[in-house]
Amino acid sequence: MKKQSIVKTVLRWLNHYFLFFLMVAFVITCCTMLFVSTLSHSLNITLSKENISAAAKITFLNVALLSLIFTIIDSIRRKLTVERPVRNITEAAEKIVQGDFSVRVKPQNRLGTDDTFNRVIDCFNKMAQELGSVETLRTDFIANVSHEMKTPLAVMRNYGTLLQAPDLTQEERIEYAKGVTEGSRRMADMMTNILKLNRLENQQIYPETVEFDLGEQLCQCLLRFENVWEKSQIQLETDIAENIRVKADPELLSHVWNNLFSNAFKFTPSGGTVSITLRATEHHAVVSVRDTGCGMTPEVGAHIFEKFYQGDPSHSVQGNGLGLALVRRVIDILQGEISVESTPHKGSTFSVRIRRC
Repeated sequence: MKKQSIVKTVLRWLNHYFLFFLMVAFVITCCTMLFVSTLSHSLNITLSKENISAAAKITFLNVALLSLIFTIIDSIRRKLTVERPVRNITEAAEKIVQGDFSVRVKPQNRLGTDDTFNRVIDCFNKMAQELGSVETLRTDFIANVSHEMKTPLAVMRNYGTLLQAPDLTQEERIEYAKGVTEGSRRMADMMTNILKLNRLENQQIYPETVEFDLGEQLCQCLLRFENVWEKSQIQLETDIAENIRVKADPELLSHVWNNLFSNAFKFTPSGGTVSITLRATEHHAVVSVRDTGCGMTPEVGAHIFEKFYQGDPSHSVQGNGLGLALVRRVIDILQGEISVESTPHKGSTFSVRIRRC
C-alpha cells in the first residue's frame, strides 16, 4: 500500500512537471522568437546556425530549470493549501465515524489562500456539533426516562393486575381502566417534555428569530386553556397592552406561555383568580402571570427551575418537574429574564422580561 502511494505521488509530480514544461516552453519560445526577430530586423543582424543552436540549448535548459522550480513551488503550495486541510477534514470525519463527536477542525491560515476550505471547515464543525448534541440528547433521554418512568409504570402495572380480577364491578373496571389511561398519558407527556428540554439544552443552532406581536401570541395561548378555566370556575383577568412587538422564535416562546398558564390554572383552586398582564418598558416587554393558588416557600422556589424537581413530594398534583426547566432554558436562549414571587397559601407571580424590537 505504501509503495503504491509513492508511485502515485511520483506520477502526479511528473504530470505536474510535464504540464509546467509545456507551458514554460511555449511562453519562452514565443517570447524568444519575437525578441530575436525584432532585434535582427532592427539591427540588420544575421544569426548563424551555430548561434541559433547554442541559444536553443540554453533556452531548453532554462525551460527545464524553470519548470522544475515551478513544479516544486506548486507542490509546496498544494501541500499547504489543499492536501493539509483535506487530510485534517478526512481524519476528523474518520473520528466521527468511530463515534467521537467532540472532534473539531481548526480553520486554515487565510494567507495565500481563499476562504473556500474555511467555509467547508465551518460547516463540518457545525455538523459535528449538532451530531454531538443528538448523541447527548439520546443518552440523556435514556437516562432520564429509565429513572422517571418507574413510578407511572408501577401504577399502570398495579391497575392492570386489578383489571384481571373476575369479580370486578363495572364501576371498578372503569375506574381501573381510567388509571391505566391516565398513567399512559402522563408517560407520553413526560417523554415529550424530556425530548424538548434535552434538545434545547444541547442544541446550538436555532431557527432565525422573527418580529411579531407579543400580545396576539399571549391571547392565542390563553384560548387553548378556555375549557380549563371554565370547568374549574377560575376567574381570568387580563391586562394586555397593544402593539408590543418582540423579535424571537415564536415556537420557543409559546412553550413559555403554555407552561406558565398551565401551572397557574393547575395550582389555582376553584373560584380563584389568574391574572395575565403585558406591559412595556423602555427596552423590554414584561409579561406577568399571577395566580391565587397554594404558593410555595422560599426553599421550594429556589429549586423550581431544576429538572424533575417537584415541590410536592407526594406528587399529588400531576406533573413531572420539567415544565419550568423548559421555560428557564427558553428564556436563557432568548437572552431574557424570569423571576418568581410567591407566598404560601396566597399564590405566585411569574414575571418574564424580553427585549423589545
